[in-house]
Amino acid sequence: MTQSERRAVRLTIQGRVQGVWFRGWTVDTATSLGLDGWVRNRRDGSVEALAAGTPDAVEQLIQACQTGPSMAHVLNVDVRDAPDPGPTGFHQETSV
Repeated sequence: MTQSERRAVRLTIQGRVQGVWFRGWTVDTATSLGLDGWVRNRRDGSVEALAAGTPDAVEQLIQACQTGPSMAHVLNVDVRDAPDPGPTGFHQETSV
């Protein structure tokens, strides 16, 4: 897959999304979709993720994040285009 066949987005997920295994769930979900990128908690209580891969897989992650893991209560998912991080795998980053 060439860089031009990939889509990269930055997601900001708001609601009850910290302390409910959202980051671990995101890593598992993104990895199963073959995505590259990362996920981290933010001090404002949101979760932020950068995801890149096929447009279909990225869209599937966006849709999945609308609900998240069972204990989460998602109020909003903000989606913005982002630079592609390249083939990095998907992992948790340090909180900011």
